[in-house]
Amino acid sequence: MAARTAIVTDSTADLVPELATRHGITVVPLTLSLDGRSYLDGVDLTAAGFYTKLRASSSHPTTSQPSPGQFKDAYQRLLEDHQEVVSLHISDKLSGTLGSARQAAQMVGPDRVKVVDSEFVSMPLASLALVAALRAERGGDAAAIIEDVSRVRQALRCFFAVSTLEFLRRGGRIGSASALLGSVLQIKPILGIEGGEVAPLERVRTQDRALSRLVELGREVGGGGGLCVVIGHAAAEAHAMALAERFEDRAETLIVQPLGPVVGAHAGPGTVGLSVYPAELFPLGIGNLQAAGASRR
Repeated sequence: MAARTAIVTDSTADLVPELATRHGITVVPLTLSLDGRSYLDGVDLTAAGFYTKLRASSSHPTTSQPSPGQFKDAYQRLLEDHQEVVSLHISDKLSGTLGSARQAAQMVGPDRVKVVDSEFVSMPLASLALVAALRAERGGDAAAIIEDVSRVRQALRCFFAVSTLEFLRRGGRIGSASALLGSVLQIKPILGIEGGEVAPLERVRTQDRALSRLVELGREVGGGGGLCVVIGHAAAEAHAMALAERFEDRAETLIVQPLGPVVGAHAGPGTVGLSVYPAELFPLGIGNLQAAGASRR
């Protein structure tokens, strides 16, 4: 029997397809354009395929949000066998995706479709989508799901390191990290997502120190208890796996996933990061899923 409430997210969650399928999460894709062609994120173009094309391209990729019609079609289909929909998306400060979803909810019926701003993107959005889906599986209605998502969202932390700020700058997603532009070339910025925007946290000198600092920041969350950790990378699988090893003793759930074409277009190759929250707030119970390579469609 279908759950009472259907869960929708968008492709910037970079959610491992296996998990989306297993937990009945509908993923609405954004669009990436590169070298005169357009691709549906994660549908027409995989993460690995995107980074291959990017290396061979002389142009900068652009991205666009789904249309309200795409969301409307998804909502109407899901409401045929669910009572309601919770639609959870990339921060409104990073994309117009949430606006499209809200327009579609008004068309279909805001009493049955609840649209939620995750205030995040990628790894933490994936975590929140899984929280929502698992609560729905346990019979939660929209109000209960949104309550759980909101509680976890308050505790979620996201940290990442980029090889260059240029992709964030070109894509207009750099936020207050613009203060780091023009700094000494050797620095490796540690960034976060705060208040729905990219924010600078620290500057370190080497890639090794950047990775070590990501581990330190992540392990500080939760005061020594179990953690739910999602690690993401943009063509930096070795670094992602090295991070994962450092969390195996603390992680109740440990997921490694590639950053898909849309997120990768803004973060840039070489990016690696993680989201983390105390598992006691909402255990995911997924275990260790290292889908860094082939399992990403």
